[in-house]
Amino acid sequence: MRSLSLALSAAALAVAFVPVVPAQAAALPAVQFVKIYYNSPGSPDNGANSSLNGEWAQLKNTTRKAINLKGWTLRDKTSAPDHVYTFGTFTLGAGKTVTVRTGKGTNTSTTRYWGRSGGTFAYIWNQTADTGYIRNPSGKLIDSCSYNNSRAASVNCL
Repeated sequence: MRSLSLALSAAALAVAFVPVVPAQAAALPAVQFVKIYYNSPGSPDNGANSSLNGEWAQLKNTTRKAINLKGWTLRDKTSAPDHVYTFGTFTLGAGKTVTVRTGKGTNTSTTRYWGRSGGTFAYIWNQTADTGYIRNPSGKLIDSCSYNNSRAASVNCL
């Protein structure tokens, strides 16, 4: 009987020390926001390309494999259809980041351009509060990042 009692005590102690993973330690999204720079230098202005490109969102591949982002979307909180950036043929390497700038430019392996122009209404990210969303080609929400601070120029999303 005594050995049974000791065995049960040992089993209870073993259960008590089983590590518990908190909900926030769940797996990272495959692609996540790193930062949104929403208050570009000189804005608001007339929407000059240099100012539009001073506004950007940076995304990171958190996996150990390259991810084909073709058809993935990046958008802000508005429902305006022109506030959606859709990735064309583009692969984001394992652990790599890509910066999506609002204005025009030549796409590279680390920087993509939304291609917007046309004055002050060309900006995507609101200067006071907004939310960014990343969705896969099926429309599933992969990550989001919100901010509500008119005194800062950017938000770190990690």
